[in-house]
Amino acid sequence: MPWNVRHCAVLALSCLVVLSGSPASAQDRFSVRALREALSTGSLVAQAQTGGTQVAPAAAQTVEPVRRLTMEEAVRLALENNLGVRLARFAPQVEDLTLVSVQTAWTPTVTNTFQGSSTNTPNNTFLAGNTGNKTTNGQFLNNFGVQKQMGHGGTYKVGWDGSRLTTNNSFTTFSPQLRSSLSLDVNQPLVRGFSIDSVRQQVQASLKNREIADVQLRETIASTMRAVRNAYWNLAYAHASLRVQQQSLELAQESLRNTKSRVEIGTTPPIDIVEAESEVAQREEAVIVGEAQIQTAEDQLRALVFDPATPDFWTMHIEAVDLPSFQPIAVDADAAVRNALDKRTDLQQTSKSMEVTDINIRFLRNQSLPDVTASFNYGLSGIGGTQLVRGLGPFGPGTGAVTGELQRPFTTVLGDIFQNSFPAWTAGLNISYPIGHSQAEAELAKARLQTAQQRAQLRNQQLQVSTQVREAARQVVTNQKRVGSTGAARNLAERRLDAEQRKLAAGTSTNFVVFQTQRDLAVARNNELKAILDFAQSVVDLETVQEVPLTPTAGAGAATTTAAR
Repeated sequence: MPWNVRHCAVLALSCLVVLSGSPASAQDRFSVRALREALSTGSLVAQAQTGGTQVAPAAAQTVEPVRRLTMEEAVRLALENNLGVRLARFAPQVEDLTLVSVQTAWTPTVTNTFQGSSTNTPNNTFLAGNTGNKTTNGQFLNNFGVQKQMGHGGTYKVGWDGSRLTTNNSFTTFSPQLRSSLSLDVNQPLVRGFSIDSVRQQVQASLKNREIADVQLRETIASTMRAVRNAYWNLAYAHASLRVQQQSLELAQESLRNTKSRVEIGTTPPIDIVEAESEVAQREEAVIVGEAQIQTAEDQLRALVFDPATPDFWTMHIEAVDLPSFQPIAVDADAAVRNALDKRTDLQQTSKSMEVTDINIRFLRNQSLPDVTASFNYGLSGIGGTQLVRGLGPFGPGTGAVTGELQRPFTTVLGDIFQNSFPAWTAGLNISYPIGHSQAEAELAKARLQTAQQRAQLRNQQLQVSTQVREAARQVVTNQKRVGSTGAARNLAERRLDAEQRKLAAGTSTNFVVFQTQRDLAVARNNELKAILDFAQSVVDLETVQEVPLTPTAGAGAATTTAAR
């Protein structure tokens, strides 16, 4: 194959795309499709082997599984498998349980008690009421109650009591005696604790912490997506860079063959072969380093995308199907800044933390007010059983001997209650206020100072966000221009190499100059690839910085679960 035709074929696969204002020729414009086909079919490897190279990519030397990934698929797998995202998803669940735990303060409490007792007391006075030497009392009690804290800080309690008492005391009126009572107790704060109390403070703060946990989860997801996209582009760049090194190696091998031919016919001294072989060895080393860089990029991507529990997690090779392409975009830094000030997760977290502080201020301001509590108790009771009827005695009617019995069953006792036969009520108002400064006032002053500090912090964050977004937009514009300039530099390096090759063939150049020109071309190709990669990553950064802070890629995906309380 003539050298010029071969050179054009190699150049057509050397980089992703060339940027220029005018249409490019078939020799100067390198398509993404051609490079993708070269990466998938291994045509560059076959060409290098035909040219005499002794170094092949690691994928050709192994039978380990290969996973072809698109960018969209890599992001989807990361959201499913990434350990940092999994960890971050626990935070909202924890806050949900915290909220449930706080709300249990409003859960009604039901109590039910059964109790039996029997006492024997020795008689030591005639008032014991019987002629024996002891008084025996037996009792069975049943208490049932419901207690609940109300939404405005008050509490109510409803209780029902029932009892049965037996005794051998002759002075008793009922034996056995049946008693029952129904009571209602209400306590309601009228000033302190009316608009907000400790339970409502904790509930409202828990709701805000739940919102903060959602924001943190969104931040983790966005940061992980950025890390995946950057790792994906780094892998695509590592593959493309390896192809450039292989092309450079092939050019060096071509020069070595030509040098050997000239030495055989006597137009070049034999020492030139040593220089050509040294150049080939150096470029073989570059290919080896490029293969190692691919493995490093694969490890970075696999740690973000795949589940470590899969059997082939470390043995699987990853191939990036999508390649970074260049499409000029219009950058509106001011619109990006406005969007970031509205959506940035760190600003939202600070705002919600300020809302939590505002809740605390409301609570502490209320706690510094006087404690005015109204209480009300209303009770009903009834009595029944076997009533002993007594005649005239030494202390008047009803104190003499038992002359008969009257039965009042338990249903009659309940009738006394529901007919409101024996009502009793108590109402009260309790007022208390500390003399001097209270703890709540000191805490209130502290919370107000914290609010002022958070406002200053928010303004500082807004300034930093604006600076970060403008810098990210500037990087997009800069890298966009770099792609054009590096493409032009690569084109000139190709033309210069072509000219030096022609001069060498005519005997007006040297191998040293040709090798230096080949190295310059490899550098120019890598610079163009790097510019395209930087442009793609800067676009990702501009999109991400409007939602979350830009964190180092290595730490992306780590969850931040501590909510401001």
